[in-house]
Amino acid sequence: MRWITWENIGVDRISSAWLIIRFIDPNAEFMFIKKGANVKGIDGIPFDIPGVTLSHKRGHCTFCTVLKEYELNDPVLNHICSIIDAVDAVSDLLPPPEAAGLEVIFRGLGKVLNNDYKTLETGYIIMDALYKQLREDS
Repeated sequence: MRWITWENIGVDRISSAWLIIRFIDPNAEFMFIKKGANVKGIDGIPFDIPGVTLSHKRGHCTFCTVLKEYELNDPVLNHICSIIDAVDAVSDLLPPPEAAGLEVIFRGLGKVLNNDYKTLETGYIIMDALYKQLREDS
């Protein structure tokens, strides 16, 4: 299936794409469109775009919406949800310690790679490492 989101991806779009490809649709293809472009008429499932089903909801980031929508009940994914929320959506007094580092890394990725597809590939490695480490820690 094709999944559609805005270009110049950051932490929520990278982590949501990782969640999609690792736990929902291993054959997912991603399409990046200009910010503000209309997704109507484009074949695919839009995410992290205001007004679509898979986007920010009730103060939570898209990653958390996708997690809930697809009923993925994994304590490690829930922990990652709180990390992504702290970076992308929620003003949290005590954010998880991983949040600040992840935010800086993902902001820098796009600047260094300057290509959403390459950023996504590298982001998958970082998210795989985060998931594996958090799983071992729990």
